[in-house]
Amino acid sequence: MPPTTHPRVSLHPEVMSGQPCITGTRIPITAVLGQLAAGRDQRQILADYPDLTPLDLSAALSFAAGSVRAVAGTVR
Repeated sequence: MPPTTHPRVSLHPEVMSGQPCITGTRIPITAVLGQLAAGRDQRQILADYPDLTPLDLSAALSFAAGSVRAVAGTVR
């Protein structure tokens, strides 16, 4: 199964051991999702990660949703 793609998310073996990251950063999607899951709001996350934009947070959610759809599509 090919990895889910998103223009604001990159996967490079030499960056964060290949974890999906916000493009142009070393911030893993899992870090953003963890913050959201912990109940932190967008303002708090952007304060902690000043290199991110609101569009990056949306990209993390979109990437995660696409990944779940891709996995769910393979399970029958």
